[in-house]
Amino acid sequence: MKLDAIDKQLLTLVQHDSKQTNKQLSQQLNLSVTAVFERIKKLERSGVIKEYVAILDKKMVNLGFIVFCHVKLTKHEQKSIAHFEAEVTQLPEVLECFHVSGEYDYLLKVAVTDMAHFRTFMVSKLTSLKEIGSTQSSFTIQEVKNNTAVTL
Repeated sequence: MKLDAIDKQLLTLVQHDSKQTNKQLSQQLNLSVTAVFERIKKLERSGVIKEYVAILDKKMVNLGFIVFCHVKLTKHEQKSIAHFEAEVTQLPEVLECFHVSGEYDYLLKVAVTDMAHFRTFMVSKLTSLKEIGSTQSSFTIQEVKNNTAVTL
């Protein structure tokens, strides 16, 4: 889908505050409320806008211990990859999972309460998956930047 300048402005505004009303957006974009409504519906139908979410402070909900975990699979056949991906998406501690190039096959972003919780997660959930050959974990010291909005 080709985005025009107004679509890009609208998406920028919605990314920073999706609770704005169509009236508020229309005033900022110098468009009618109906035009804003139609553009938003078009962007939703086309999949450009995937969902609306609330971004939580992980520390405030006791999940502030963030770990990046590299995973190497034992086999790289389609069946093993599909099974690993299906299983890892079911783990609530895994916030994000990327199939990556390089020494490891996957990069996971994991949110847990503390080191003990992470150990339990690793031992009872992640490394119990038969496709995993090895893992390497990095623990965050401080979050420097965490932006959910993309620049258009």
